[in-house]
Amino acid sequence: MILSYFNEAKRIFKRRLKVLFTGIKDYDGDDEIICHSILADCYNTEKNYFMVSSGHFSEFYARDFGWCAKSLVRLGYKEQVINTLDYALGVYKQFGSIESTIDPGGKPFTYPEKYSPDALAFIIRSIHRSRPNNLLDKYKNLLNWEIEKYYETVVDKDTGLVRRDADFGSMKDYSVRISSCYDNVMTGILADMLKRIRVLYNPFKKHNYTNLIIDNFWTGDYFLDDLSGDKTICGDSNVMPFWGRVVLDKKMIRKMIETVRSEGLDRPFPLKFTAKRLRSKKMIREEFFAGDYQRDAIWPHIGMMYIDVVRQVDDYLARFYMNQYQEIIMRYRNFLEVYTSSGKPFQNLWFYTDESMLWAANYLYLRGKIL
Repeated sequence: MILSYFNEAKRIFKRRLKVLFTGIKDYDGDDEIICHSILADCYNTEKNYFMVSSGHFSEFYARDFGWCAKSLVRLGYKEQVINTLDYALGVYKQFGSIESTIDPGGKPFTYPEKYSPDALAFIIRSIHRSRPNNLLDKYKNLLNWEIEKYYETVVDKDTGLVRRDADFGSMKDYSVRISSCYDNVMTGILADMLKRIRVLYNPFKKHNYTNLIIDNFWTGDYFLDDLSGDKTICGDSNVMPFWGRVVLDKKMIRKMIETVRSEGLDRPFPLKFTAKRLRSKKMIREEFFAGDYQRDAIWPHIGMMYIDVVRQVDDYLARFYMNQYQEIIMRYRNFLEVYTSSGKPFQNLWFYTDESMLWAANYLYLRGKIL
């Protein structure tokens, strides 16, 4: 595991030096052509799977792939999505565990070294979205084993909520949270997918995650980040319940958007995790090297999810946001990973924002719906 972390850091820093001298890749064409070119570059033709980027994250991430699986299928990449699932599940089966990441050499790991609930949730969701003919039969034992492990590791059996006495990995993998809204939404997504798929083990049947998340996290204006008592308004905790379709109430969506906008999480474009760097947010020590990477930086992955939620209630605002992203893609002629709070490509001494992100699939899907 330590070797995997070292290799990740070495690859990220090596690319940082490369960008310093040569810059990021400059794609030809308009925003649509650029994004389709990125998807082509993200597909590993040797091993037949979608990498999260063709930059330094040139590997499989269960969560990132899960964010994009629906869009990829809708865009005509169903075969490649199924190939990716087959590749990842084959590696996991050999390894004996579903992890968040499979490195370029084919070794699974999770960073930080703690259980990441969203890995299984997004694998199952991606299977449901792509409806492969044989993967459920082929990997049923592995998936049932992982479902049971998830339930025993993550869930408080009395409440159905994510345990408060353990810390888990997530979208914000530098953050330390107590029964986070994000992890509870992942549990709700997993429960919903198992209900729909039916043929897999489902220990979640007795819990209603829509009610649990609303009752425990909704303040009347926004969702809490976790159950620590901290009242900070965070981007991911307010987008994921709606994007994951665990909560469907459009009045709540409108109220959430009002709060996000008043907090400034959508400025200069969506979406920030938090409006500013806060000492109250506990982070792992490795964050020292990342700076504000998971503080007030702007993340297009959650930005695309936010726009997808916004379009359910406000076409004009969704179009405004998409026009912003169209301009950004054309400005940098790429789809970048993360921006500073002021809207510049994120960088520090060790790191330069990744490029050519698979997340471009979500932009293309929304482009077809909104622009």
